[in-house]
Amino acid sequence: MTHPHVRTDPPGRPRPERYLDPSTPVDERVADLISRMTLAEKVGQMLQLDARGDLDDLVLGSLCGSLLHASPERSVHARELVMRTRLQIPLLMAEDCIHGHSFWPGATIFPTQLAMACSWDRDLVGRAARATAVEVSATGVHWTFSPVLCIARDTRWGRVDETFGEDPYLIGELGAAMIQGYQGEGLDDRTAILATAKHFAGYSETEGGRDASEAGLSPRKLRSWFLPPFEKAVNAGCRTFMIGYQAVDGVPITANRWLLNDVLRDEWGFKGTLVTDWDNVGRMVWEQKVCADNVEAAVVAVNAGNDLVMTTPAFFHAAQAAVAQGRLAESAIDAAVARLLRLKFELGLFEDPRLPDRPRQQSVIGSAEHTALNLELSRRSLVLLRNTGMLPLDGGTAPDGAVRASSATPRTIAVLGPLADDPHAQLGDWAGASGQVDWLPDGHPRELTTTVVDGFHHLAPDDWTVVHRRGAQIGRLIPDPSGPVLPDGQPRPELFVPAEVDEAELAEAVAAASEADYVVVVVGDTVGLTGEGRSTATLDLMGSQIALLDAIQKLDRPFVVVLIQGKPSTLPASALAADAIVQAFNPGMQGGWAIAELVLGHIEPSGRLPLSVPRHAGQLPVYYNQVRGQHGHRYADLTQDPLFAFGEGLSYTTVRYSEPRIQNPVVPSTGTVRATVTLTNTGRRPARETVQAYVRDRVTSVTWADRELKAFTQVDVHPGDSVEVEILVPAGDCTVVDASGRRVVEPGEFELLVGSSSRIEDLRAAAFTIEHPRGATTAAFLGRDTML
Repeated sequence: MTHPHVRTDPPGRPRPERYLDPSTPVDERVADLISRMTLAEKVGQMLQLDARGDLDDLVLGSLCGSLLHASPERSVHARELVMRTRLQIPLLMAEDCIHGHSFWPGATIFPTQLAMACSWDRDLVGRAARATAVEVSATGVHWTFSPVLCIARDTRWGRVDETFGEDPYLIGELGAAMIQGYQGEGLDDRTAILATAKHFAGYSETEGGRDASEAGLSPRKLRSWFLPPFEKAVNAGCRTFMIGYQAVDGVPITANRWLLNDVLRDEWGFKGTLVTDWDNVGRMVWEQKVCADNVEAAVVAVNAGNDLVMTTPAFFHAAQAAVAQGRLAESAIDAAVARLLRLKFELGLFEDPRLPDRPRQQSVIGSAEHTALNLELSRRSLVLLRNTGMLPLDGGTAPDGAVRASSATPRTIAVLGPLADDPHAQLGDWAGASGQVDWLPDGHPRELTTTVVDGFHHLAPDDWTVVHRRGAQIGRLIPDPSGPVLPDGQPRPELFVPAEVDEAELAEAVAAASEADYVVVVVGDTVGLTGEGRSTATLDLMGSQIALLDAIQKLDRPFVVVLIQGKPSTLPASALAADAIVQAFNPGMQGGWAIAELVLGHIEPSGRLPLSVPRHAGQLPVYYNQVRGQHGHRYADLTQDPLFAFGEGLSYTTVRYSEPRIQNPVVPSTGTVRATVTLTNTGRRPARETVQAYVRDRVTSVTWADRELKAFTQVDVHPGDSVEVEILVPAGDCTVVDASGRRVVEPGEFELLVGSSSRIEDLRAAAFTIEHPRGATTAAFLGRDTML
């Protein structure tokens, strides 16, 4: 096949190619290059296509400006093809490096974003993103589609594991840290990669928890809860935003000029690049059916403000046809292409395309430094939810804390469950064998992941015996009877079939447990039950896991339940009867080591939940910051109280909070609420305490959340010591979005609620007042948002 725009001999150069001169200002380089481009070349730059297709056709035929899902070998070949094009515009290479370099053999795979959020540690999350960027940038990838800033409020949704939880403030803080970690000191740093704030906006607020369904959100509700994390991403310097699949109030986000232009670009001043999610433009035709054909969809998408169209190959001819028919101004194409080219110039790709660097890969990928950081984050991601006093295990820790010390009394630990020795479940979605790419069918190298069984074998005292039995299975995937592919050619997600009880397997596990001193049961879910297109109708533990828990409970042996999963489960009575419950979500490659350390007492549990856990799926949603005005406090057959609340988590000691002391009980709207609280460790082990500060506006002009997280900090408190902690809350953060859609600070009486979780019984209150400053106008109380 002969492709147009292929460079076959040295071209004529009627004027100097200023775009190739790195000393020329970026704006001038962009303008010069656009002036040289044909319409086809411009439209091609607006395409991001799947590198698993025909590379010659993608690069030489469609002239695409970006590729995703390129295997190591294909990324090099793609560059060779670019050098055959007329203008040799470098490609932006993108990948879903969600919690590490997801699909690069040997890369460091950190805990998933939900697990990271359990650390409540901005610095730690930022360091993990920086390590990821260092590894990713050595492999020829310039761009990661992370972080996810969606708010997880219906935990049936399949993508809960990709979020930072349910609270806008926590999401915004951790998201900003991750963005800064990815992008480093600036795009001219060869270890920097582009961050992506996604999915803009409201994607997670689905009907029935179903992925990508219509989101029941008004503009005011969007402004109140769903937009603030994204505005913080703009302020953190995030260079790209990804557009959600869904529609809001009947308008697909891909077509939503109000969100993409009026809010994001005009109000917030975002100067970066917008990329659609997978085939968003095509979906307006074949799925959402708001456009009659691909030409109309191209017109709508470009005019709404989208810059890069992901995996809609038909856009190439459709956009050119739209211009030819006078339905789309070429100037709109030029504006989008200018934003894309600016990224390429600022990354320096015209001078250095940042191809895979084998020596640097050998130095940084899976390095000892990154492995140590991974273990630190795994430790901090674990949340101790229940403990009757069984943990840490008696004899598990030597007096000097030495690993594998001998104990006074030899013990036997039975480590049971389908996930006790499952490396894929530990890594979670978007990693290795999770199904998004085809060049890692067996996942990451097995020796790089320490499972729970591995961890106990390594860390238990020398004279202890560790026994492993599965005891249960979760289930299997079968083809969807609707067919193997979706209308856009994507593989159709398979269906999950729960496993039946295997009586022989169960009996073997029960026998091992009956002879053990301690039992650790590791249960949860698999990537077949979590991820994009994999929402669930139930939150119950699937397969024969409940049968295993029921059988272990009947033995009357001390037992611990460890939950490895992409989202919280509802728990049967047998799990709630356990002596301890540890929430691990997907703790990454070092997760098994960290879990064994926690159970054996080598480390202190410090994680806190970033979302609330329901007792029953019928309670959903149970997020803590619900709007006041509900009549009643329970269902007829069940409490409305969550099983575990946002911010909750135990340690191996007890920390007592004093009453908070407000230093300035009357604060102007331009001021800061300053308070102190004293923490006292009344136990015998050290604690890392996450001090949480919530604000309650006592009377608001519209119904509003009863309390909202506004600050948090972490302090180490040694046994017997007291520590004074300062809490700062800007009065300008104590806002509501009023009936006209303005974010405002309403003067009046407030409460500062300080404690160890979002539960009312864990919080201590102090009153303060925000006053209208003398001589100020009502405008002084307006936030950054304008009217709807």
